[in-house]
Parts: sequence; structure tokens; C-alpha cells
Amino acid sequence: MMDEYEGKPSVKSYITLFDILVDENQLKAAMRFYKYMRSMGVQPSVVSLNVLIKALCKNDGTIGAALRIFHEMPNRGCNPDTYTYGTLINGLSRFGKICEAKELFKEMETKGCSPSVVTYTSLIHGLCRCSKIDEAMGLLEDMKIKGIEPNVFTYSSLMDGLCKDGRSSLAVKFLEIMASKWQKPNSITYSTLINGLCKEGKFLEAVEILDRMKLQGLKPDAGLYGKIIGGYCDIGKFWEAANFLDEMILGGISPSRLTWSLHVRINNMVVQCLCNNGNVDRAFQLYLSMQTRGISVDAGTFDVLLKCFCGKGNLQKATYVVDEMAKDGCIPEMGTWNALVGLFLDQRKVHEAFDLLLVELVGKIC
Repeated sequence: MMDEYEGKPSVKSYITLFDILVDENQLKAAMRFYKYMRSMGVQPSVVSLNVLIKALCKNDGTIGAALRIFHEMPNRGCNPDTYTYGTLINGLSRFGKICEAKELFKEMETKGCSPSVVTYTSLIHGLCRCSKIDEAMGLLEDMKIKGIEPNVFTYSSLMDGLCKDGRSSLAVKFLEIMASKWQKPNSITYSTLINGLCKEGKFLEAVEILDRMKLQGLKPDAGLYGKIIGGYCDIGKFWEAANFLDEMILGGISPSRLTWSLHVRINNMVVQCLCNNGNVDRAFQLYLSMQTRGISVDAGTFDVLLKCFCGKGNLQKATYVVDEMAKDGCIPEMGTWNALVGLFLDQRKVHEAFDLLLVELVGKIC
């Protein structure tokens, strides 16, 4: 590579070119040049190697190369520093290589490199992902002993691990600890807690966390509302579920291309739950709101609404629903259809009206 030029390049020239390759994320070229530099007896700086190691640690397939460079550094008079260890521990933890991360963590202290809050947090996050929650808690205690203050990411990682381990109540206590230290949780922190509490059926506690999130000025997304709405439906609190759906709508949380299916599912679920619980008027209000907002109504929602109106003898609304079903290409189930026919007969409506309905339905579906 350098042999094409006359004269012998200086060490500074080698290192400058190596730095450029690393900065430009040309990893393959940087690795080839690194090997060439070694053959020429030129050693890159610790800073350059740290940048290369960081780049290699971003991919599970290249982290092995990062470790090889790390192990070669002392033999070439270039000792790893705190940043080198922290970068490797972060990468190893991210890709589930927690045993190797723990070994490096122990080693760095024997080499006089003190772990930073970032290094502790990386290892805590990795331990939690591997369900080693108690070890992660032990590291938190170690941080306290050494006077290293955990940050929002440290606490969020622990909360996530605790929630996935079914210990959401303990995770909530860390929220109180954060508040006592004037640390503001972020959206991920709140989302983690709400998801964990809902998973354990603690919906009232989840609602309290949602309220705290809003008081802090953070806006919940459709996914969080969906968790709570679904939770209320699961425990039979359909009115509360509908109120949260209203709150979500009034809060301006509109469906995007990515969240469209979620909005459709949430809205249809609440309407069906209200109908099945006898709250047909409230369900019909939400159904009309869905139409106004362009939210798709599925066949199950149409069918359950129609059954409810037939059961209540409300021919006008039943006819309206059938008309909307026809526009969407939906056909009532046989039982629902029979109920509708029975409603016409019970109310002794003229055959012309019934025939008109049949003609309209068949004409729009066929």
C-alpha cells in the first residue's frame, strides 16, 4: 500500500492514514492497514485503536476481531485504558456474551482502570437481559459503595429486568428512588413499568404510572394506551377502557402507517367489549367515532352491534348497521341474520321495507 510511494513514510503518516480509515468507518480497509502497520513495526495510538474497537463492537460478527486487537495491545506497548474496557464490556453485554464481559470487568480493576457509570450500566443491562437480576442488583450496591451515582439508564435497565422477572412492584420502588435523587425518568422508563405492571394484571398501578408520566410532560403512545385499555377489558372494566380510548383520541394520538393496525385493534376491541357487557349505546358512540376518524370496523364489531340492536328491538339502528356492513362488504352471521329477520317480523313491518333491505344488502355485496 505504502510501497507505491518513494521514500519511507513517517510513523505519523501511518497513524494519520489509519485514523482516517477508522473515522470513515472503512473497517475492512482499517483492519488490513492495521496488519500492515504491525508488519512495519508501527503501533497505532490507543485513541485510534479505541475507535476501531468501538466500531467492531457494533456487530456480533466482528466483536471477536475487537477482542483480538485488545489482547495484542499490551504486547505492542499500547495498554488498554478505561475507555477500551468499557467499550468491549458494552459490546459483549449487548450480544449476550455476559461471561466474557464479567471477566473483563474484573480484569480492568486489577489493571488500575476504574469502571465508570456507563460501564456499570452496560454490564447491568447485559445481566438483566440474561435474567441474572440478582447479580445486576449486586452491581448496583457496588456502585453505591464506590460512590458512583447510577443514572436514568442504569435504573431503567434494572426496572426492565425486574419487570420481565415478574417483580414490577420492586421496579416501581426504583422510580421513587429516582425521584428522591431528582432524576427524571424518560419515556422508556415509564413504558417499561407500565408494560410490566399490565403483564402482572396490576392495571390500577399502571394507570398511576401513566398519570405520573403525563404530569412530567411526556406523551404516552398508542401502545401504552393499548396495554391499559386491553387490561381493563380483560378484568371487565369496559367503561374505563372506553374512557381511556376517548382520552387517547382527545390527546391527539392519531394512527400512523406503523400504528394503524394497533388503533384498529384497540377501537374494535373496546366496542365489542362494551356490546358484550350491555353498554350498547356507549359502544355505538365509539363506533360512530371510528367512522368519523376513518378507523376500519371489522366484521366482528358489525356483527356484535347488530346482535345488540336486534336484542333491544332497535330496528332503526339495526338497519343502519346492516347498511354500513353492506358498504364494507360484510355479511352478518347466520344467527345474527335470523335475529334481524325476527325483529322485522316482531315489529310487523311491511314486507316492502324488508324486501328493500334485502335488495340493498344483496346488491352491495354481490
